[in-house]
Amino acid sequence: MYGRTMAVYLCHEQPDLHEHDATVLDAVPGRVVLDRSALHPGGGGQVTDVGWLEHGAGVVAITDVETVDGVVWHVLGDDVELSGTVVVRVDAEHRSRVAQLHTDSHILNALVYERFPGTLVTGAQINADGTGRMDFDLSKIDNDVLRGLDADVNDVIGQGLDVHSIYVDAADAAVVEGLVRSLSVAPPPTPDGRLRVIDIAGVDRQACGGTHLSNTAQSGPFRITKVESKGKRNRRIRFVLDA
Repeated sequence: MYGRTMAVYLCHEQPDLHEHDATVLDAVPGRVVLDRSALHPGGGGQVTDVGWLEHGAGVVAITDVETVDGVVWHVLGDDVELSGTVVVRVDAEHRSRVAQLHTDSHILNALVYERFPGTLVTGAQINADGTGRMDFDLSKIDNDVLRGLDADVNDVIGQGLDVHSIYVDAADAAVVEGLVRSLSVAPPPTPDGRLRVIDIAGVDRQACGGTHLSNTAQSGPFRITKVESKGKRNRRIRFVLDA
């Protein structure tokens, strides 16, 4: 199901699914609601997936995914009005860039949390162009120390560690230190009261609803481009996938 917002998405259950059939449940010119979709709807700082819909009269781009009053709409590149069965195709290159950056941001987060105990995330953004940022509740830390963390992130990438998605009871997760590291927002629980947790073997274990790699070695090199002070207790770390 995907017509209504769910905290368990098809892309969570089948992360390598890039093409599948779907049925149009509702439509207006330039938008459709589907019964199932492997596109991630974004959130928590991550951009949405994009892709294409193949229909009886041709192919149309999916340029965005928007949730309105609990209904997930796929925004199309043309004002076509669709019905019946369609084929959904996920832009695999876009998904890969976002998944690489999101996985790398977890590694960065784990390093910051370990070296500066208790540090929480105050904001994050994973962009479609292979750039991203994380904001941390940090003070009195030399920016050069933070700039040097990309070498450690790349070391973890090179270790080829498995990345798993597991589910824990949301009530239990609330009392496990470090499982939720956002200062203000936690991922939404599933309808049965569970929380999705991303586990990078021996490095990181935290709640997250985004898309990730299945092994750290699937990421390209990671580079920190800038560290900024955004207020008395906020450090912004900008980073890229280094081609």
